[in-house]
Amino acid sequence: MATGKWYGEGALGLTSATAARRFDWVTDTIKVSLHTSAYVPNQDTHNFHDDLTNEIAGGSGYTAGGVTLGSKTLTYDTGSNTVRLDAADAAWTFSASKTMRIAAIYKDTGASATSPLIGYVDFVTDETTSGNFTIQWDAIDGALRMVVS
Repeated sequence: MATGKWYGEGALGLTSATAARRFDWVTDTIKVSLHTSAYVPNQDTHNFHDDLTNEIAGGSGYTAGGVTLGSKTLTYDTGSNTVRLDAADAAWTFSASKTMRIAAIYKDTGASATSPLIGYVDFVTDETTSGNFTIQWDAIDGALRMVVS
């Protein structure tokens, strides 16, 4: 199960006065793309999709830019002071071997330079498959979470 880490600019985008960084988790087109271990996320400086590098090769069941997240929900748990951003699991079926290490979550505006990064998942080790690959979001924390205190 996976729960993502926030990009700093992604968290800032939640309340930003700058429309270019704002996102609505439930109504905006939110995507997740897959990247090799050569991409090293920088939570402090990566802010738009054009900062992402080393996306896995397209074709064989993968489309550049990744997949759109469906069934997105946004909840607040008063008991744990936790905001949870959740979605249906992201899934691909590869007909050839693909190796990935990072999944990047972003708002798709249609242009890489204006699509704000939100968060990412680091699989810690390379994930290689030539069949079904699913990112199963954490059952409790969802795709991303934020604790307020």
